[in-house]
This record gives sequence, C-alpha cells and structure tokens, in this order.
Amino acid sequence: MRFGMSPSDKTLADRTYRQLRGDIVNGRLAASSKLKLEALAQDYAVGMSPLREALARLMGDLLVISEGQRGFWVAPLSLDELDDVSRVRALIETEALNAAIRNGDANWEREVTAAFEALAAVEEHLPHTSDALPPEQLETWEARNRAFHAALVSAAGSPMLIKLRDLLYQQSERYRRVSLNVSRGWRNVHDEHRAIYDATMQRNALRACRMTELHLARTAEEVRKAMATLAQDDDRISGGKA
Repeated sequence: MRFGMSPSDKTLADRTYRQLRGDIVNGRLAASSKLKLEALAQDYAVGMSPLREALARLMGDLLVISEGQRGFWVAPLSLDELDDVSRVRALIETEALNAAIRNGDANWEREVTAAFEALAAVEEHLPHTSDALPPEQLETWEARNRAFHAALVSAAGSPMLIKLRDLLYQQSERYRRVSLNVSRGWRNVHDEHRAIYDATMQRNALRACRMTELHLARTAEEVRKAMATLAQDDDRISGGKA
C-alpha cells in the first residue's frame, strides 16, 4: 500500500485487485488488451488512486505490464512463457510438497483429506468427454482443484516458497483457462489427483513429487497443444517470448 492511502481507499484497492486478477486469469480481460483507466474506474466502481494501486500489485503478479507513460496492458501470452512457467512451477511445487510431507502434522493430513474429498466429489461426476464444462461446473472444479493443491503444500513451513508457488499456480491457471475451448480429448485427471493424494498420505515424498511432476507435465502438454491451435487464429498468443 502506498503511504497516505486512506483505509477506505485501501479496501477499494484490495477489492479491485481481486476483481481484476480474477478477470485476467479467467480471460474476461483478454491477453495484450489495453487497460483504459477511465473505463476500468467506471466498470469496477473505483477511484483512480485505488485503481492504480491495484494495477501496481497486478504488475507484481506479472499479470499486467506498463510501458512508461503509455499506460497499462494485460500481460501477453506466449508458448515460450507457458513452457517456462510450467518448468519452474514443477520445481517449486515439488519442493513445497516435499517440505510439507516432512513437516505436516495430523491437522494438515485432515485438511488435505478434506480438500481431496471435496475435489473428488466433483471429479467423479465429470462427463467422459472432451467438451468444455458448463461455466458453473468449471468454476466449482477450478476452486476445489486450487484448494486441493494449496492444501498439499500448506505445511511447507516457508512463506516465501508458498508465495512463489501461489504466483506460479495463478500463471498456470491463466494459461489453462485460455485453452478450454479447444477439444483436447478426455483425461482422467481424478486418477492423477488420487495418486498424488495416496502417496502424500503414505508420506512417500519421492512418489508424491513424481506423480505431481507427471500431472503438471500432462497439463502443460495439453495446454501447449491447445494454444498452438489457437495461435494460428489469434495474434494475442505468440510462439515467441511474451
């Protein structure tokens, strides 16, 4: 928060930050699109000071870029960045999971189990089809998938590691969502989550991390193929660097 910002502006900045972040990750604000301050202020019912604060925080999340005095844009998407995000996320996610398995107590196990069961309740009823999920079902799955992966690493014992992991998860979700309209074939993601959960509960860190690496690699490859298809018709997605 910038010095001199009032408590009410701080609250508005926090709210606007969350709303903008969600709209960027969900693709409602398209990659590489110009963020016009006047329009944003009207759409999000916020003043310029908290709006600029929210945009500054989104720059820290790598979701918004600024070019000098020219204004703000939604960060672009690229296949190169997808590969980079996927590689680094696998490194950070498995490091955090390994630490959580080493440090986690009975309460952590209960939290992981509750998150897995909530996710399984959705995944066990997903249709065996490559068609896109209805929006409401998709949002439920996304929320529970996010909660499960967060619970797995929550006992890592390193706030910095968790912060990096959360940033990378957010970037990965943004890439995954942009590819949802492309047919990718059916995939039994529930069995992948079950394998990660079982190994974690058995305190088998080596297997849990390996299952996580495979899970993330399959997702990255699936998304990469979908993005390559989209890139043929959409100049907002490039094969080069973002």
